[in-house]
Amino acid sequence: MFSGMKNKPYPRLIALLGFLTCTFSLYAHNGSISGRITENGAGTELVGVTVRLEPGGFYTATNTLGFFSFSNLASGNYTLTATYIGFETSITGDINVRDSETTTLRIEMNPSPVSLHDVEITTAVAQPFQSISALDIRTRPITTSQEVLRLVPGLFIAQHAGGGKAEQMFLRGFDIDHGTDINLTVDGLPVNMVSHAHGQGYADLHFVIPEIIGNVEFKKGPYYADAGDFTTAGLVRFKTSDALDNSFVKVEGGQFSTARAVGGFNLLGKNAARRNQHAYIATETFFSDGYFDSPQNFRRLNLFGKYSALIDDEQRVSFSASAFQSSWNASGQVPERAVNSGLIGPFGAIDDNEGGITSRYNFNFEHVKNLKGNALFKNQVYYTDYAFELYSNFTFFLNEPEKGDEIRQKEHRRIFGYNGAIQREGVLAGKRLSTEAGLFLRNDDVNDVELSRTQQRRTTQYPIALGDVNETNAGVYGSASWGIAPRLTLNAGARFDLFRFSYENKLDSLFEPGQVSASVFSPKLNLYYDLNKTLRLYLNSGYGFHSNDARVVVPQEGRKILPKALGVDLGAIFKPSPALLVNIAGWYLALDQEFVYVGDEGVVEPGGKTRRLGLDISARFQVLRYLFADADVTWSHARSVEEPEGARYIPLAPQWTGTGGISWDKGRGMFASLRCRLLGDRAANEDNSLTATGYFLLDAVAGWKNRNWELGVSAQNLLNSAWKEAQFETESRLPFESEPVREIHFTPGTPFFVKGFVTFHF
Repeated sequence: MFSGMKNKPYPRLIALLGFLTCTFSLYAHNGSISGRITENGAGTELVGVTVRLEPGGFYTATNTLGFFSFSNLASGNYTLTATYIGFETSITGDINVRDSETTTLRIEMNPSPVSLHDVEITTAVAQPFQSISALDIRTRPITTSQEVLRLVPGLFIAQHAGGGKAEQMFLRGFDIDHGTDINLTVDGLPVNMVSHAHGQGYADLHFVIPEIIGNVEFKKGPYYADAGDFTTAGLVRFKTSDALDNSFVKVEGGQFSTARAVGGFNLLGKNAARRNQHAYIATETFFSDGYFDSPQNFRRLNLFGKYSALIDDEQRVSFSASAFQSSWNASGQVPERAVNSGLIGPFGAIDDNEGGITSRYNFNFEHVKNLKGNALFKNQVYYTDYAFELYSNFTFFLNEPEKGDEIRQKEHRRIFGYNGAIQREGVLAGKRLSTEAGLFLRNDDVNDVELSRTQQRRTTQYPIALGDVNETNAGVYGSASWGIAPRLTLNAGARFDLFRFSYENKLDSLFEPGQVSASVFSPKLNLYYDLNKTLRLYLNSGYGFHSNDARVVVPQEGRKILPKALGVDLGAIFKPSPALLVNIAGWYLALDQEFVYVGDEGVVEPGGKTRRLGLDISARFQVLRYLFADADVTWSHARSVEEPEGARYIPLAPQWTGTGGISWDKGRGMFASLRCRLLGDRAANEDNSLTATGYFLLDAVAGWKNRNWELGVSAQNLLNSAWKEAQFETESRLPFESEPVREIHFTPGTPFFVKGFVTFHF
């Protein structure tokens, strides 16, 4: 049982859930319209379609099953308009509504070229900038799903230990490391690993095949009741496709002995699709030696399968399973003095024996059912088996002058989880009301979490940390969106999280296996005001949190283990013209404690209170029917609060970031994209005496496609710029040095890299 909870916000929680429960019974019983929207030919439901009903100017959006509804309608004739990015607008007129009756519609939408004219600014649907489309993924140089994260405005990634390790991430003034302050999921499966051998929140997305990603949703800040642990800077949700339009085989090849093959295969055919059943498998193999002097010998294998079926037109079941394995060598980070002196080149290594191996197996089952009264019930259960082994050397010969400082981080874990939610659409006091209440449970059972000194991957010198972790996170959340005025929508929510941490130290016979419990209450309050059909003002506010490592929590006896983050966003979304969409937001984020476990050293570093403020600007412009331009710029100011003046910089926190580009895509024929990335200089340590240098890069994709095949080429770093992908202030010692040196250590970024690809559809 959960115990030792100091803050007990149960009255607030009960009041919130009571409010949500009561609203379920407050819906009027006039006439109504309900319907389902699918893709013509494929039969797959379309989620998030904007549906407008006239007269009255009512708005809603399709749910997970593609259903929508309007209730409490006066009798009469109505016209319904459905708009969705990448599909032709659908207009259905002369819909007759009668009292106490429901008019049922079935609408099929036809695919069409993407058009910003279809984007409508309304509080009934998600914000337009919170989704990454298949067009973005297709027309940008992407080799791994991790690189899809680069499409999130303001989010940058850096690889610093070979291609198989999770990338370092930066967002909103955070050096997120490998996932400490961003919540990542794939089809509801958590990606972030709690109490991980390498770092808290470690998030490795390499088990996802980019070609089967159907949609990516991203949100910034801690403002969303259905997102819990690690949601401070924001969240990113990947959703795999429920069906493939066609089977396909894709082959890629390029410099540095790079080769990749991907295949996706429909299993049931079009007849099954007409019966609302879909099944496919996808596989990916990847190999590369990389651009380093020492070959990476990077290998990745992915296998994914998914089945979904609509039952009785009211409920859907889906099951997916995946297998992932990866192994690699790495040159690691190199000190600037070694390169400047000519000891090694920028792509050389002091210790090229780094690398690792990892695997992940997932099983995911989901059941979604429409309930009476415009409600939707979702249930999900999942299981993950995960193994990780990483060899690194950051300090070379600092601690072990003879044998070197190589370390091994290793673990094996099993994750069990459940997600459940009830969503309901209706009317309260004559205004549209959307409610959601959810229950969740996650248990991580981690065996032999290890940190050891090793030599040449073969000899274990001595262990530093070894033990078993069991961590459980359970809780509830609720939210409600209510159109309290014709143009004003209020969204209020909260979540209540319970944690139980358990750790058994296998190296200390005097260490008593301990358990610590804690709780956190996270309220949210958001306002959206539509000044007109082209301008929305919004205010987001709320608390979020990130948990700490169980190996820290238990010895600390639960103190300062769930530091809160308070965030506020004030922004506007507007369309000055039908072809131009702009989002501007000023934001503030205060974190109680940057208190994290540093897995590389097995120590705790409390960073104290921090404050961040910034400005985000995003723009999307449809220059011509098939020509798109985009730009995202972020400025942030991140500082520690409790440190002395002059030592308040947060190491590696970005100040200026920018991305942009142009893309041409008409569905068939030529497609092309030119992209740029800009990361400004930033402080590498607390007093800014060392600087992590920024970079500017150009990437491109171009090709030709028709119904049956696709041929193209992609290039990264077109200008062949010398740049540093990852940088750290590190103290190290080289073999011939008598004293250690503290300076910038870095991993070089890719030089000019080109690869070609061909895809066959059948």
